[in-house]
Amino acid sequence: MSSRKYRQHSTRKPAAKKACACPGPSRRDFLKVGVLGGIGLTLGDYLMMQDAAAFEGNTLLPQAKAQSAIFIFLAGGMSHIDSFDPKPYAPIEYRGELGTVATSTGDVFSGTIPKLAGIADKFSVIRSMTHGEAAHERGTHNMLTGYRPSPAIAYPSIGSVIANQFGPRKDLPPYIAIPAANDPHLGTGYLSSAYAAFSVGGEPGSKGFQVRDLSLPEGVTPERMNARRNLLESVDAHFASLEKSDALDAMESYYQRAYSLISSQSAREAFNISAEPDAERDRYGRHNFGQRLLLARRLVEAGARFVTVVDGGWDMHKGIKDGMSSKMAEVDQGLSTLLTDLEDRGLLESTVVNLSTEFGRTARMNADGGRDHWPKAFSIALAGGGLKGGVIHGETDPRGAEPARDAVGPADVAATVFTQLGINPQGRLMSAGGRPIDIVRHGDVIQTLV
Repeated sequence: MSSRKYRQHSTRKPAAKKACACPGPSRRDFLKVGVLGGIGLTLGDYLMMQDAAAFEGNTLLPQAKAQSAIFIFLAGGMSHIDSFDPKPYAPIEYRGELGTVATSTGDVFSGTIPKLAGIADKFSVIRSMTHGEAAHERGTHNMLTGYRPSPAIAYPSIGSVIANQFGPRKDLPPYIAIPAANDPHLGTGYLSSAYAAFSVGGEPGSKGFQVRDLSLPEGVTPERMNARRNLLESVDAHFASLEKSDALDAMESYYQRAYSLISSQSAREAFNISAEPDAERDRYGRHNFGQRLLLARRLVEAGARFVTVVDGGWDMHKGIKDGMSSKMAEVDQGLSTLLTDLEDRGLLESTVVNLSTEFGRTARMNADGGRDHWPKAFSIALAGGGLKGGVIHGETDPRGAEPARDAVGPADVAATVFTQLGINPQGRLMSAGGRPIDIVRHGDVIQTLV
């Protein structure tokens, strides 16, 4: 029998109605049926939708091991051989020229990440990641949603599911993107646009960095802001009995979040990266990647639930030796500092950190000294949030072309992250058309990491 709980319908006949014992349908009931009929849904459709909503009752687990997540996405496709899965005994055209470094756990990483190698006990690496999407957009969708792309439906990003399930905390948006949520695969898919990411709208490391929408527009006083908020609340109360469109829900959610952010000193201060001491900013690295991670740490420390950090420039079809040396140096400094910093602040155990990418690169270098798209085998790293550290899950063949054992797909990673955050990956969410959809499909928690 399936582990999912379905609504049980009683077969007991209802008692005979007594005169005036029960009121007839309310005006609100008529309005609901009328509105639904106006968009082509019959009462039967409506009742079926209501019954399907029972699936939503099993989306949360009894407890969560993690309270927040930082999802770091390296757009373009990080080479696994030149990072977490070197092949020192392969021919030079496969292993490259970046060498290796011993880890604190007795393994080896690429010579590009000595700092991470020194704290390998604080995180785990999956070397057997695999999927079948070799195009950038499709690979990105797969990794950011846990689903293969479909022409029939747009799936929500993991961050949007988190926002849908938990909502804001301590006046901070539940889903924040640094520097921006420009990629459509970071979007809400079939969920309401109310669960979209809040984009900081700029580089935290830039001079004079300010997050957009955190201050009142010119000429708007706090008194006027409160008056507008009161008006919004009165309008919302007036239309509470009516079915609202996704656009209206999203608008209402946007304004409520904006009011909360603007009126909360602590929430605004969480975005104020300039409050960090110079030594701390230097420790993370005075580059975009390091400063994005520092801002992410500030946000989860202040109460943000899910922060996505996107870093581009990883599509290295040429000159991968120099490209990986430069980019991985930033990851090495920034990520090693983030993990150590979170641990020192007592936050690592409650924060899942996921370093991910859309796919790997070919095992054999091309004529231009680069590596091409390769989704059959690649590596990601996971830390914190109750997950084990120091684990190397899976392995690839001697040249790094395919998983040799314990293959892992994007749905498995999604199931693991959701579970740590207290969301049942076997639960279902409702699409706008009233169709229940699995939070994760064909994905299992990676048992070696939990």
